[in-house]
Amino acid sequence: MTPKAPPVPPPPAGARRPPGTLYVRFRTAAGEPVGARRYEQLLGLLGQFTPVVQALPPDAALADVRGALRYFDRDAAGIAALVRLRALAWYGVRCTIGVGANPQLARIAAQDAPPGGIGAVPADPRSVAAFLDRRPASALYGVGPAAARALSAYGLDSIGKIAAAPPATLQRILGARAGRAVSERARGIDPTPVTPDAVARSIAAEHRFAHDELDPDRRRRALLSLADELGARLRVDGQAAHALTLTVRYADRSTTTRTRRLDAPTAHGPALTAAAYALHAALGLQRARVRALALRAEDLCRAERAARQLTFDAADDKAHRIEAAVDRARARFGAAAIRPAGAFGPAPGTARRHPRP
Repeated sequence: MTPKAPPVPPPPAGARRPPGTLYVRFRTAAGEPVGARRYEQLLGLLGQFTPVVQALPPDAALADVRGALRYFDRDAAGIAALVRLRALAWYGVRCTIGVGANPQLARIAAQDAPPGGIGAVPADPRSVAAFLDRRPASALYGVGPAAARALSAYGLDSIGKIAAAPPATLQRILGARAGRAVSERARGIDPTPVTPDAVARSIAAEHRFAHDELDPDRRRRALLSLADELGARLRVDGQAAHALTLTVRYADRSTTTRTRRLDAPTAHGPALTAAAYALHAALGLQRARVRALALRAEDLCRAERAARQLTFDAADDKAHRIEAAVDRARARFGAAAIRPAGAFGPAPGTARRHPRP
């Protein structure tokens, strides 16, 4: 007698939700990132379909449209088609949209979709498992290069293999909390809710490399420029940031996002630069092919509420005076009039110095 196949266990509650989460990435018709003002207008467009919109500056957003399905008499993919049509007709913006039962599936579906297209993941567990099976471990949200290397060292180099591994094994490799989260996400479960927030609570800047960038020095120079830009914009708006978030986009379109709370709210360029460098160093991107970097200043407050720690360091006072002078020069001659010297890199023909072993 042919043995019967074991019954498929019912999926956990987090996997039974019908597709109702949209991950939307905005681009102009020329394929360039949208500006800050246009981005706010596009968030308003999503708000016409659902109040549950989470801004992901500088160019993306999550939207939970489950409450709008009956009103518009469409499924989530149908609402995504409406969003795409209105964004193109009203603003000349192309939307690449992923549709899934949770934010992780929607993000991965958007990575598969063609520019300006829609990608969708069916709701049933078998389709979700087939959709994730052969994807690399780095495609899971929250799995960066270091975690992917640790998993690959044990032969867990695809999401299907991770899903089949015992949760206890993943917890030994990655730690209890991270291992449990990775085990769930490999099976298509992501309980993370779409959290409505206001774009005014954060500002962002992005740098896209002309080619996939392997050189950490060039990435640091890009971070220096981004931190300097964020600091200048914060000071012009009279704001300070409590936290800084770094998003790294790789050649395979996967991303890693990390956030660091600052010791005190600040708009000081060197403090933002130091936090950006620390976030970059913690990722351990020795051989990663980086396509773009984005910095986001978060949890903003009015600058007058940010207390500055007094010191007896003359260099610190000098840095603030120089920064104020630079702000005055930019206000008169334009934002591009002055840039950090370190952002230009070594002069042509200059030999690079390497630290002694």
